[in-house]
Amino acid sequence: MTLDDLAARARDLVTGRERALLGITGGPGAGKSTLAEHLVAALRQAPPPGHAADWVAYVPMDGFHLADVELDRLGRRGSKGAPDTFDAAGYAALLRRLRDDEDEVVYAPAFERDLEQPIAGSIPVFRAARLVVTEGNYLLLDDGDWKRVRDCLDEVWYCALDAGERLRRLITRHERFGKDHDAAVAWVMGTDQRNADLVATTRDRADLVVPDEVLRSIGGP
Repeated sequence: MTLDDLAARARDLVTGRERALLGITGGPGAGKSTLAEHLVAALRQAPPPGHAADWVAYVPMDGFHLADVELDRLGRRGSKGAPDTFDAAGYAALLRRLRDDEDEVVYAPAFERDLEQPIAGSIPVFRAARLVVTEGNYLLLDDGDWKRVRDCLDEVWYCALDAGERLRRLITRHERFGKDHDAAVAWVMGTDQRNADLVATTRDRADLVVPDEVLRSIGGP
């Protein structure tokens, strides 16, 4: 399996004029964003006949993080990244709106890593987009409002990065965005690991498991 193979499979999801939605999931640090970004770049370089590069769009789940002020109100700031620290219903509603394909443009929120905050209305998805790639930890979770997410997606791929490499990447990421080494390790082995253990229980529901060697071949932090 290679990135080209994955790109071909993603292209095959689009049939006729209907918009298709592809989900990429896996634990924190498993390479979801990196895979999505490389996949979207490859697809934009080779659009189907009659389409331009904007035939594919990228909408991460992380824009649906609850803001820190709301996490403080809920007493959940220390568990940021857990399933109940996202607006799962809002994410599902956005995916349904994208699936319905009735609007000339749909605006999605992004997540600003430097601020660690969601930013509303940051990602425009135009009518030309026939494939939307989304990624996040909880696409296959079947609890609460998360159950509505899977129904909106044509396929979900699971990133199965080696556990040691996943932890290394996570620690590096937290350090890059301001945590000292000890704080980064504590967060990764605590909050992040609890979330990773939960996500791992959803692996069997995926349509495709993307193996470690493929994820390493496209790089990471």
